[in-house]
Amino acid sequence: MALHALLPDPRFRVTALLTTVTEGFERISMHGVRRELLRLQADSIGLPLSEVRIPPQCPNTVYESRMAEACLRLRDRGIGHIAFGDIFLRDLRAYREKNLSQLEMHATFPLWGIETRQLAARFIADGFRAVAVCIDPKKLDPSFAGRQLDASFFEDLPADVDPCGENGEFHTFVFDGPIFRSPVRVRAGQVVVRDSFVFCDLIPIVEGEQPCSPK
Repeated sequence: MALHALLPDPRFRVTALLTTVTEGFERISMHGVRRELLRLQADSIGLPLSEVRIPPQCPNTVYESRMAEACLRLRDRGIGHIAFGDIFLRDLRAYREKNLSQLEMHATFPLWGIETRQLAARFIADGFRAVAVCIDPKKLDPSFAGRQLDASFFEDLPADVDPCGENGEFHTFVFDGPIFRSPVRVRAGQVVVRDSFVFCDLIPIVEGEQPCSPK
């Protein structure tokens, strides 16, 4: 949704997508989504992908060093801003702004300050489709792993869980929406517990298979 808000903004021209991938697992860090699906997602959106590879249980110093290297490569291409989807966590915003300012770059936050219930409703109205792929069981029941973010998903969330998972309650994989040329076809696989989080594996659909059937 941050990208969707940014694309029509005349102040910016979006040139790449940036994310971290955990070495060895070959999955998006924290989300646990297969690298293959990350690439299919970027291809459908139509933007080149810049991957920052980090080790498992990555120390913050290593994370910051590798992110800085990736950002400097982007800066060398004339890119001066990095956009983030943060909504209201001020300490995280300040952290990102500080790290980028040290590289003489700037952070922008297209969704900043939008009320999250409103943002969740807009997510559905705009035609985005996503699956909850990572759940923090200390904050949300593990049964939400693998569910699609439809109206019933948001209705079933406990009152103390942010509708956009802004406090880390859940993470998602978006597989369709107005910024996609075509849906990324996936099906739900095994649900596992790893490092105190609950993950639902998403598997790319091969020709002839049925698409994801949300719980």
